[in-house]
Amino acid sequence: MKNEIHAEIEFTVEFYDVDSMRIVWHGNYIKYFEKARCALLAKIGYGYSEMEESGWAFPITGLSVKYIDSFYYGDTVRAKAILTEYENCIKIKYELYNAKTDKLCTKGESTQMAVNPASGESYMVCPPAFIDKVQALLEKGR
Repeated sequence: MKNEIHAEIEFTVEFYDVDSMRIVWHGNYIKYFEKARCALLAKIGYGYSEMEESGWAFPITGLSVKYIDSFYYGDTVRAKAILTEYENCIKIKYELYNAKTDKLCTKGESTQMAVNPASGESYMVCPPAFIDKVQALLEKGR
């Protein structure tokens, strides 16, 4: 995507995220994706509070992860979330880098679908409130 919307955050791997070998437990990489996703949605102006206020929920309907290298206790992670689809669903690509070495350690993607929480009905398009915010940000050139 030429004019992409993305967000990056950095954080330190905490002791509670690692196993007995001080390697990040595999399930915590999904938590790291979530941290980056929250930063991206905040940048768009449509975080989980705004979703709820506008009458929508966006559960995860698909998730993939590719482990390339490990993070260890004390490493600094640079997490990048890139919006790749926003009209039919929210699709986000993730890249997790070791901030010290700039090595890509993990990548993945998530898909979220719009759901009306009151009725439980799923929608095959994103609501205009979200699409309008994304398009306004794209027009500003980020």
